[in-house]
Amino acid sequence: MESTRNRLIELLETSNHDYVSGQFLSDKLKISRSAIWKHMKELEKDGYLIEGVRRKGYRIVKSPDKVSENTLHWGLKTNWLGKNIIHKTTLDSTQNTAHDAARENAEHGTIVIADEQTKGKGRMDRFWHSTKHKGIWMSIILRPSILPVAAPQLTLLTATALADAISEETTAAPKIKWPNDIMINNKKTAGILTELQAEQDRIHYVIVGIGINVNHSFSEIPETLQHKATSIKRETETEYPIVPFIQCILQHFEQTYDRYMTEGFSPIRTKWESYGYKIGEKIKIRTNYKVSEAIFRGIAEDGALIAETEEGIQTIYSGEVEWN
Repeated sequence: MESTRNRLIELLETSNHDYVSGQFLSDKLKISRSAIWKHMKELEKDGYLIEGVRRKGYRIVKSPDKVSENTLHWGLKTNWLGKNIIHKTTLDSTQNTAHDAARENAEHGTIVIADEQTKGKGRMDRFWHSTKHKGIWMSIILRPSILPVAAPQLTLLTATALADAISEETTAAPKIKWPNDIMINNKKTAGILTELQAEQDRIHYVIVGIGINVNHSFSEIPETLQHKATSIKRETETEYPIVPFIQCILQHFEQTYDRYMTEGFSPIRTKWESYGYKIGEKIKIRTNYKVSEAIFRGIAEDGALIAETEEGIQTIYSGEVEWN
């Protein structure tokens, strides 16, 4: 059913808004004219505006930007990521739902996505404002064959996929702030939260949470965050359709993940540093109640932050970094 509907969408969208006869669609899809009509009604439920004219056929007048399992599947060019999608209008947190699904043996590459979150969270349980229909709030369930100690690399991998997708879909120039933020014009527009269930030498599953402020106006960003948070719309003065944006992210993520699994972290590191926020600039590192001034030099082969201090080159695995 899904593959038939995908093919139907392809046939209609490649017609350049011209009418496509019902007989042509019936012959191509090897289903009855009545079945074609039923598919059209299902497409309309997901927000497609379809015009049917006797003796001419059907044409798409308007495609939806409504997020649903169907609209995300149609046109998604991935091999394994997003083949199973759990979409909800409202969730407390896509992370919580993804953990529940993973414990119930949800397959590798399952996506949990919501139009809004009421209790979205970032690192250190910081609250993430997840406005309805204004951003991308999703979690990806992974079952990678890597050691638990390497799991933080998945955060850096995800950041490069997000930066690539933002660069492709928008006019923004994203930067990646170690370890998990996407910055545009020195303000945060996206965050990544990686959580895992593992034993000492084996990962059961990883949940990669992604939150992106896409179409927020200035007033839709909480006043207490307006000095440090932004949206892609606010920085580019352009509103972006959400569905193709999500699909672009998933396609870049799958490509990047597959490369990581075959080639290791080295190419990810190179890509990450090409987007690196404030590489070569002064930062402050706060660890164990001590603040040290340093120069940010990049990331190590394992993903740790490389800093040059008065004591020499150091690798930082934890602690707060002050970027200003």
